[in-house]
Amino acid sequence: MMERMSSWGSALSRLSVSQKVDDDAETSVSEVGDTALHVKGHSEGDGTRLSFENTTKIGGIYVPGDNELQQFSPALNYVYTMQKLDKKLPKLLDYVSCVFDILGVLTRYLLEKLLGPGVAEVTSDQGILYPDLPSNMVGYLLMGWFGVVFKADISRVSEHLAIALTTGYLGSLTTFSGWNQKMLALGVAGHWLLALLGFFIGMILVAYSIILGVETAKGFKWFLSWLNLRLGSGICCISKVNLKVDSFQSHFVVTTVMLVMLGFLWGVSGALEKDEFKHGGSTAQLWFACLVGPLGVWIRWFLARINGRGIGAGMFRWLPFGTLIANVSAACVMAALATLKKSVNTTNCDTIVTRIQFGLLGCLSTVSTFAAEFNATRESHHPWRAYVYAMIIIGISFSFGILIYGIPVWRR
Repeated sequence: MMERMSSWGSALSRLSVSQKVDDDAETSVSEVGDTALHVKGHSEGDGTRLSFENTTKIGGIYVPGDNELQQFSPALNYVYTMQKLDKKLPKLLDYVSCVFDILGVLTRYLLEKLLGPGVAEVTSDQGILYPDLPSNMVGYLLMGWFGVVFKADISRVSEHLAIALTTGYLGSLTTFSGWNQKMLALGVAGHWLLALLGFFIGMILVAYSIILGVETAKGFKWFLSWLNLRLGSGICCISKVNLKVDSFQSHFVVTTVMLVMLGFLWGVSGALEKDEFKHGGSTAQLWFACLVGPLGVWIRWFLARINGRGIGAGMFRWLPFGTLIANVSAACVMAALATLKKSVNTTNCDTIVTRIQFGLLGCLSTVSTFAAEFNATRESHHPWRAYVYAMIIIGISFSFGILIYGIPVWRR
């Protein structure tokens, strides 16, 4: 027993914790939106760096790699057992959890129709209040709730639920490519001032909508804490309920439910699309978008793995390259499809191109994650990086859009 205690103490003595602020890491936005951090023993939020010798990763935590230590500590042994269970889980579970993207597409379509021409007439294709603006604003607000303030609480229940809400639902509810294309169309038509105002006002809404979301979410969280204290643990015992999805069986149930949901939504969308295809119109566009939307979300979630890695030897780690690539590529493809639509100018081409733009590209690009990353960087020690990040995304997307869409239109 004493030998084991000595071995354990020796292993723990090799663990050293040093507080160091990393200029490239302190502004990382790996805790918001789509992004996931996979850096050994490194906490981006508070700049703490953990360095272990001879370590083993157990349950996402690096611990001394001494087998005797793991056997001696019941807690570490439990985590080790859970890690072995997790290895049996399908790696595609993260992609299945993006099933909520179809609900995001439906919400975006509903807001566009309610506030667009013919109903409330707040938005239009000819002004800076573009049709996707209402859904983007709602997405900004909700990202402050589920992607910033409550993301850690949701992740404690299930990481996949957090992915479903932020990457799936909010990522599909908001769209950057639609925003860029509307401003591009205004510029190509000669309304350059309106296009610039559209981007400027849009960025103001990005900044203040997510701030409003964060502040209201913090207020609600404080209210829940106050309510729990006033009512007492005997009456309000929600915190004692174990809702965490932390076993193979519970993960299996969650996966099955999400697969059933995805299959049901795809089946309904496919059946309705088949009925509406020959008629065309916005209803057919909606159901087609629901069918192809998940593909855009999956590509964006795959690209999100690049966030926080930087380029080369870790340079520019503060720049979320995954979100940048997703938004810029979606904006460029949307501009190319708009050029194709003008060149071919047939009803069938119009219908198919519009559906791909609204569904696939609308879900591939996102403003909610972009807004969360912008806000996190703006509140860091280097707030200027947030504005550089915004100008890079908008500048590259708009410049490439001019080359792809503007020049062919002007030549004709």
